[in-house]
Amino acid sequence: MKNLFLLAGLFLSQIISAQYSYPTTPEKAVVDDYFGTKITDNFRWMEDLKSPEVQSWFKNQSDYSHTIIDKIPHREDLFNRMKEVQKMNGDSFGVIMERQNVYFYTKTKKSENLSKLYSRDLSTGKETLLFDPETLGKNTQITNFNVDSKAKKIAILLSKSGGEICDLRILDLTTKKLLNDEIGPIWSEFAFDFTQDDQAIIYTKMSTADPNSNMLLKDMKAMMHVIGTDSKTDKILASREEYPELNALTEQFADISFTDDYKHIILRLSSVKSETPIFVAPYSELKNKKIKWKQIIKPSDEITSLYITGDQLFLLTHKDAPNYKIILTSLSKPDFKTAKVVVPESKDNVIVSIHNSKNYLYYSLGNGITRDKYQVNLATLSTKKVDLPTGVNTSLSLNQRENDNIFCGNMNWLTPLTTYEYNPEKGAPVKSKYLNSETNYPDYNTLYTVKEIEIKSHDGVMVPLSIIYPKNMKMDGNNPAYITGYGGYGFSYEPRFSARLSVLLEQGVVLAIAHVRGGGEKGENWHKAGMKATKPNTWKDFIACSEYLIDQKYTSPSKLIGNGVSAGGILIGRAITERPDLYAVAIAEVGMTNTLRSETTANGPNQIPEIGSIQNAEDAKNLLEMDAQSKVKKGVKYPAVIIRTGMNDSRIVPWEPGKFAAALQKDSGSGKPVLLYVNYENGHFTSDMDVVFNEYADIYSFALWQVGHPKFQPLKN
Repeated sequence: MKNLFLLAGLFLSQIISAQYSYPTTPEKAVVDDYFGTKITDNFRWMEDLKSPEVQSWFKNQSDYSHTIIDKIPHREDLFNRMKEVQKMNGDSFGVIMERQNVYFYTKTKKSENLSKLYSRDLSTGKETLLFDPETLGKNTQITNFNVDSKAKKIAILLSKSGGEICDLRILDLTTKKLLNDEIGPIWSEFAFDFTQDDQAIIYTKMSTADPNSNMLLKDMKAMMHVIGTDSKTDKILASREEYPELNALTEQFADISFTDDYKHIILRLSSVKSETPIFVAPYSELKNKKIKWKQIIKPSDEITSLYITGDQLFLLTHKDAPNYKIILTSLSKPDFKTAKVVVPESKDNVIVSIHNSKNYLYYSLGNGITRDKYQVNLATLSTKKVDLPTGVNTSLSLNQRENDNIFCGNMNWLTPLTTYEYNPEKGAPVKSKYLNSETNYPDYNTLYTVKEIEIKSHDGVMVPLSIIYPKNMKMDGNNPAYITGYGGYGFSYEPRFSARLSVLLEQGVVLAIAHVRGGGEKGENWHKAGMKATKPNTWKDFIACSEYLIDQKYTSPSKLIGNGVSAGGILIGRAITERPDLYAVAIAEVGMTNTLRSETTANGPNQIPEIGSIQNAEDAKNLLEMDAQSKVKKGVKYPAVIIRTGMNDSRIVPWEPGKFAAALQKDSGSGKPVLLYVNYENGHFTSDMDVVFNEYADIYSFALWQVGHPKFQPLKN
């Protein structure tokens, strides 16, 4: 790729429709040559988020969007109703652990926006508030926590305003005070654990806490912090620079953990690719100056998860088994070709995940719509289905080092989460006494119909489509409909209850979820059929599902709302640039809409296994096809569009959605509004429900206005 020229100082007038006078957006053309294909980028200047001009542009766009949205009636009603539905659920729980016959958990009370850390003594039933994160400042949020073996200390990962650059603090449960240790920066998704003696913590350290640095998600190091010491003296356990023999890529994360028996340390060089290099070392290596790592798994082994107990190595793999299988081999002498098959590949369902308790291994068997739970006795390898209600059944161990207690979640599109407690030695699962709240939801199953079907895509492949709509609805094409999808990283868009989407249903909106290729609903082959060269299947499946809703008169093009989030920005961006006639509204949330430039961001190289590298000629061809921004053409009648970004977002940096908004504002010939919705209290997401519901009240009221919903029509001047 070669940068040809920069037309410095050339400011072209913003073409503004008579109705929408968008803030002025300068055009400063940069032409890039992608292996013979020249693309003009008029908005490259926005990529400098530290520039006062760029910051001012985002602020002006935000202010302008609110001048439009604030005129929409009943927007406040949507917000209030989301809050009401949230409160119907009572209190909600996050991370849950058990130590010393005590539950530790984060909980958001129904009257509050942020979660706090609590404990409950199981012998007395007494609940105690342990830590309120906002004692450290407004909008401080608990991202994760871990409890030491004796329940004397809790390591708490903390973030600010939806940001994902976190710091780790340690709460002394005897004094209820934070220790002086400050460890970080740590990315929000990285695990951390106490050593066997509870005197130190292992974690993955980011190279910088600067959200605008190109090194933000690169050259991370696995570290060990001895509690009570200065974090500057923390020991490096693995890194690209200090351990060149690992052959780590700069964008790979040194993810470190212990086996449950503390006999080994496990190192994964993680990325968005599930198949990662994995190394082990004896626990005793912690005392040495440098750890001698032994690689046991290569990416080509196609192994996505593992569990080690003693010399047993259990593996989840899709090698010669696209729907996955579970195999068992020796840790000391692993041999994957002769490994024992513990759970064979299923013909029709996919093994979604594995985890363990002390004496059992659990796996989920799913089809994208339901997920059943099974257990494997580690001693006998006998398998048994766990007796849970139909739906999506998830589970996690409460204290896998000491017992077999697990908690399970059950949910469906119209059934909110119910938590069950289960121990294989004690009988069937039972509803949790302490991890459920009193709920007073209406019976949604009497109000709405759920239809699970498969529709034919552009190439004849059958694509699952979930449709939820009011009972006795007339199929006359006059109903507003909202269709969403994702299609990336092998992630399955499984049923879940959503307070905000339930409020859309109450407005008479049909909800549809397109289970497009690129996801994992039908196994690894489904994932591979929507990545890199096959990525067009993702948005073409989405288009086919949209056409079905129109053909069957659930809705019509003037009533259809399309949505995509994050990597789903490729899906919605390309759906509306390929078929702008199909949609009345497009909602692009923190979306990857400029794949040609994504690799230049801190999180960009991490995406290469999924979408490819712009430095490779074949990948560049695919990225050109995925790039929504460069597909925007002058005069095309695009739908009304609202594009959401969070200014604390380090996954999809704000300039990517911003540039897409600028291109659509400049070129759309429909006269319909294109708004950039900028949230300064949010990142890629946030756990503050007031922030979340405010965002969606604004976005949904905009969409309902544009599809002609009578309640949301502004008064004419």
